[in-house]
Amino acid sequence: MQLSRYLQEIVKQDLAEKMVFLTGPRQVGKTTLARTFLKASNDRYFTWDRREDRKSIRAASWPAEKCTVILDEIHKYRQWKSWLKGEYDVHGGRVHFLITGSARLDVYRKGGDSLQGRYHAHRLHGFSVGELSGQPLAIHPGEEIVFPGRNESDTLAALFRFGPFPEPFLKQDERHWRRWQREKLDRFFREDVRDLENVRDLSAMEILAMMLEERAGNLLSLESLREDLEVSHRAVSHWLNILERLYYCYRITPFSHRAIRSLKKTAKLYLWDWSSVSQEGPRFENLVGSHLLKFKHVIEDQEGFRVNLHYLRDASKREVDFLMTVEGRPWFAVECKTTDLRASPALRYFGDRLNIPYLYQVHLEGQEDVLDGRVRVMPAAKFLAGFP
Repeated sequence: MQLSRYLQEIVKQDLAEKMVFLTGPRQVGKTTLARTFLKASNDRYFTWDRREDRKSIRAASWPAEKCTVILDEIHKYRQWKSWLKGEYDVHGGRVHFLITGSARLDVYRKGGDSLQGRYHAHRLHGFSVGELSGQPLAIHPGEEIVFPGRNESDTLAALFRFGPFPEPFLKQDERHWRRWQREKLDRFFREDVRDLENVRDLSAMEILAMMLEERAGNLLSLESLREDLEVSHRAVSHWLNILERLYYCYRITPFSHRAIRSLKKTAKLYLWDWSSVSQEGPRFENLVGSHLLKFKHVIEDQEGFRVNLHYLRDASKREVDFLMTVEGRPWFAVECKTTDLRASPALRYFGDRLNIPYLYQVHLEGQEDVLDGRVRVMPAAKFLAGFP
């Protein structure tokens, strides 16, 4: 089953202007998407993982005519940035460079960026309800989200069970999913972590990664993790930063505003692969958060707006799962419930105190879509279909 990915058209447009960097988790489909741009007979695909391709890359043996050149895992070449800068400056008018790689490419790109102004960057996410249902990409930051009339309950159920990564989702086989999960973590530490960082206690870091599966959707306590692992606070913080940079997990911070006595620093943690979260409630919240994070990255990478994803919690322990802001101003808030159809008092409270334009409470079960005061209570399968 071959699906057209949501970034396909925008990457095509950006390639006509500059280099394109395509980053994201391992096995999310970067190479598959990149290969769709190999149209002409003189287009080329090279990967640093293949010995013979390394010779071609270092020799810069590009075709003489206009072409697209894909460079996969090029960040493993120690001098890749200065080398790529030189190649683009000489051949950029003729050769369209598409650079793909794991999160390491994104990590290395940020430090001392000699390529500034020469590329567009996109972060590729896994499948989502809107992408699988063919929802057109309509981005109007600050305006109300347009939701389709249909309820994509079957699509949501499959994503909830098998996660966003193409291989297990397209297979939709329990045995295959279990094996893929186990092998994914092994490859992650063997092929990503060891190449990126000199981690002295890799086994403890692996245990941390598994512990995070039970903490998804919760306030993140580094002290609690430190005690459980019997390591230093600095080690836990360092390992979490690595896991986040490698797209294993992500953190969202509380929204701070003078109108509420909010938390200042404590983050909440979620996984890029929500299917590894065992409990239904946290898995559902993680799934919704990942859809919103994908939406955030699309708006940032394609439109250039400053968008942030937060949660809301005050000193009285009132809490709302997600708040999306655009250019620093509240845009919409989302509360996740598996079954409860009554509008959350906390959602109403924060909506009034912060003057949040749009309030949504989404439920995993049921079909009701009603307006309860200012809060729209609606099925998650319909809500999530409104995002790319």
